[in-house]
Amino acid sequence: MNHKYDTVRPVNWHDNQLHLLDQRKLPHEQVTIILEQVSDVTQAIKDMVVRGAPAIGITAAYGVVLAAKNAYAKSPTDWQTLITNDIQKLSQARPTAINLVWALKRMQSKFATNNADPIATLLQEAKQIHQEDIDANYKMGELGTELLPNNCRVLTHCNAGALATGGYGTALGVIRSGYAAGKITEIYADETRPWLQGSRLTAWELLQNKIPVTLLVEGAAASLMRNKMVDWIIVGSDRITANGDVANKIGTYALAVLARQHGVKFMVVAPTSTVDMNLTDGSQVEIEARATEEVLTIDGKNIAAIGAKAWNPSFDITPAEFIDFIVTEKGVVEPRSSGMDIIDNAV
Repeated sequence: MNHKYDTVRPVNWHDNQLHLLDQRKLPHEQVTIILEQVSDVTQAIKDMVVRGAPAIGITAAYGVVLAAKNAYAKSPTDWQTLITNDIQKLSQARPTAINLVWALKRMQSKFATNNADPIATLLQEAKQIHQEDIDANYKMGELGTELLPNNCRVLTHCNAGALATGGYGTALGVIRSGYAAGKITEIYADETRPWLQGSRLTAWELLQNKIPVTLLVEGAAASLMRNKMVDWIIVGSDRITANGDVANKIGTYALAVLARQHGVKFMVVAPTSTVDMNLTDGSQVEIEARATEEVLTIDGKNIAAIGAKAWNPSFDITPAEFIDFIVTEKGVVEPRSSGMDIIDNAV
């Protein structure tokens, strides 16, 4: 597979420290934050230094390494007890993305029952989680590209690229692969209010690889479809329930409804770590409510009338019936007919 479009890594482990590309500063500055305390990792996830379900999970895994390192230095016999509170706080940093809890459970499964130094084992597991995500993204890029016709025009929402994952991306992984294969001829990206992940992050990523992109406000998507300027919507996900309902960035549901109205295909791309078979449908997903200031201000400056209130859900639920394909590294599902059962059996 041609990986020439794989150049961005938001999370790195270097010299026993966690390095995070501060996504709040993009596209104007490329600033790396270096973390050595798990409390700082938790805060970085809350503050959107790092975002995107897979990237959050990877970051949390490295956070466990930092927590264990500091706890073991304090008490080689009680380190597991000492980090219990740290792991609990990490798990609550962003409630909607299941990858966070999934990664923490994987890390906890490596806790040894003896008192040997756990750091090497835990670091190996965190690096494995990281590499598995990148490998999964390559595979999803291939599988998603196979579904696309030639001369395909796509629209994506939010950022489901390298910045949201270990590297390469989920939705943007398909778009990168489709573009490299010559199938995708036009790429549109929603701005994605209120954090502007589309205009700040998705556009930055694609342009880093010299892939052309056209931005539009969310409200223009309906006209884009009505004017027959787009063929597929390709998005990521933060949680997928057993019946194939998808939790993703607010605005995804609206795109899915519009796509159905206009005969545009709708693809969700996410690793199996995003699938939550414990939830039967999207009504059971906890939707994160973020601060109203994110809607009312930009860079600390008011953009709304003083006294106006705001409602700021970070995610919405797209029912399985509006989704044509869910692409995972284990295979492709048509959720309207099968839910996620086929994928569950393959895991």
